[in-house]
Amino acid sequence: MAGGYPAGVLFDMDGLLLDSERLARDAFVRACEDHGYEADLVTYQQCIGSTYDKTRDLIMAAYGEKFPYQAIDERWSHHYHARLAEGPVPVKDGAMALLTHLAARETPMALVTSTRRATAVEKLEATGLIRFFDSLICGGETERGKPDPDPYLAGAARLELEPTRCWALEDSANGVRAAVSAGCTVYQVPDLVAPTTELRQLGHQIVETLHAVRSTLEVLETLKR
Repeated sequence: MAGGYPAGVLFDMDGLLLDSERLARDAFVRACEDHGYEADLVTYQQCIGSTYDKTRDLIMAAYGEKFPYQAIDERWSHHYHARLAEGPVPVKDGAMALLTHLAARETPMALVTSTRRATAVEKLEATGLIRFFDSLICGGETERGKPDPDPYLAGAARLELEPTRCWALEDSANGVRAAVSAGCTVYQVPDLVAPTTELRQLGHQIVETLHAVRSTLEVLETLKR
């Protein structure tokens, strides 16, 4: 129960609150197939939770300079947004219960996501989660993105809190590195990619579901009485 009871909580979105990383991966696979390429899922996994620019750089480095990234990116976006138009993205197990728990205790919450604002708002509004957040830090809104600490530093600042007083909840390696570097107490709920031995050495908490995070909060609340 590192860090004591949080003064605020900073949430990632994709893969943490929303079961959307599978949708993004499947859209990437389809986009590659549309242009006659096989999706390199090993490289794709390195992109999860990162910025648009870093994703492009990683994919181009893997495929080579002749890879038609812009065309594939457009198809990737097309397939992904076509899925969003079909209905809300599934909410991850335990997300609603945790958000409701924190809201009932008036704990400040901010969203810290690499997704651009328009798409993030679209997904949050469709699922009804947007009402829980005091502030949103979205992709491209800080000088550097995950895995650098800037997004989490900005999220804590928006809540007028020191990062060391905040919990950060993440699923991806890039997000964990960003939050740890910012000085937050970090809980990781792995999604598509299991944490490596190297990542585990950062010393953050790794749990199976968001229910475990809520259980930890309940224990800390008991200790405070």
